[in-house]
Parts: sequence; structure tokens; C-alpha cells
Amino acid sequence: MHVFGLIGNPVGHSLSPPMHEAAYEELGMEARYVTFEPDPDDAAAAVKGAAALGVDGLNVTIPFKRDVLAAVDPDDRAARIGAVNTVDFSTSPPRGYNTDAAGVRRALEHHGVDPSGDAVVVGAGGAGRAVAFTLAESCDAVHVANRTVERAESLAADVRDGLPGGATVTGGGLDTLADRVPEATLLVNATSVGMEEDETPVPAELLHTDLAVLDAVYSPVETRLLRDAAAAGATTVDGAWMLLFQGVAAFERWTGRDAPVEAMNDALRSHL
Repeated sequence: MHVFGLIGNPVGHSLSPPMHEAAYEELGMEARYVTFEPDPDDAAAAVKGAAALGVDGLNVTIPFKRDVLAAVDPDDRAARIGAVNTVDFSTSPPRGYNTDAAGVRRALEHHGVDPSGDAVVVGAGGAGRAVAFTLAESCDAVHVANRTVERAESLAADVRDGLPGGATVTGGGLDTLADRVPEATLLVNATSVGMEEDETPVPAELLHTDLAVLDAVYSPVETRLLRDAAAAGATTVDGAWMLLFQGVAAFERWTGRDAPVEAMNDALRSHL
């Protein structure tokens, strides 16, 4: 019996268990996906405890993604991003990965969106970091817009330092959206705006037909930003696709098998 799981605090809201359990059932695997809710200050102890229990792999969510770095051997991408959301215990020390990056790229590719051209990322938190580093690998330019200008500029500097010679990466306040979005080919909302209330981080009048919009918010699936984008003729990608494909990447990393994407997607959306 293989055991995989998730550490976070809280984890009761997580949709990862039904998504991964659906994959095991589809492939006839003897495996379980369990959740752990350790003390927020005990990330390293939680990883050691999971290893001692014989857990094969862990997903990592808030507030542990950065703290887990010290307890694992991160691959180059996770080290650059500064966050780990997937741990593989098949090596010693355990290996850390950031499959949020894969989730972004595969969600876009699934919808026929080429992550190139000029991209705008709204938000400079954990999700914003993964998105900015990922898009900087293929886009010509990436602009990070954030409520706190200093955080946007700091993230932009980190991306430039981590990926020298890549995209042109800049940062600024939310007021820069008026200049950047009309010229962009890709827009990603990496904030929680739109989750609790019917609000959008980007004014509707800035959206246009030559734009692809990914909203990392997955509850509700159709946010106000995505409704506005669809009305403007833009290509839209909901956050459940990003959630799905980061889970797909973790599953494939742990098992070495192709994930049953359709079964995982059905299970995820049935719980949304």
C-alpha cells in the first residue's frame, strides 16, 4: 500500500484527496491520500515525521511551502521560486519540487494558449512567484502588478536574478494595469480577489480579444474576471485547471505513471 498526502494548516478544505483517490481507483492502485495538519512552526518536523511513517510523497500547501525548503533537497526550479509544494521521499534527503509551475503551463497549453508574448501577473504572493518564474521562461516580457509596489518590484528582481538573460521582467502597482493589460497577450490573476466576493482585480474595460486570461481562483470556477474576459472575447482558463495539473504533475512525479487526467478532473469538478 502506497501512502501519499498533504501537509498544510488548515487542510480541511483541500480538494486534493478526492482528486488523487480518483486516480488510484482509475488505475487500480493500492494507495491512499491522507492529510496532515501540523503546527505552523513545525514544517521540518512534519517532513521528518512523514518520512518516518513511510509516506511516499507529500503535497505542501499554506503555510509550509517556503519553510519546507530547509527540510528537502529542492530542484533548481523550486529553489529559484523559493517554494516547494511536492516532496518525493524516494531519495535521501527527500527531493522537493514546485508543481504549481507545471500547473500553470499545462493549464494554458490544454486550452491552446502559447505562454509567450507579453504577460501580466497580478499578485506577488506564493502563487504569483510560481506564475512569474514560469512565464519568464517563455514570454518576451512579464510584468508583476501588486497592491504593494515594493513586493512586486522585489519579485521582479528575484525573477531577473534567477533567470538571467530571459524575459524582460518588471514590477509595479495596480495602477500600472491600465498601461500593461491592453498590450498584453496573457493575463494571470494570482491573488484571491474574486474568491469571497464578486469582485475582479482588473477593470473590464482593459480586457480584449487578443488576450488569454487565467484566474488562479477556483472557487467559484467562473469568477467575475473570467466573465468579463469572456464578454470581451478573450480566451479564459479557470483556476481548477491549474489546480488539476499541479496535482497531475505531482502524481506523475511520485508514481512514474501517466496520470488519468480525465478521472482526476471529473473528481475535482464534482467537489467544486
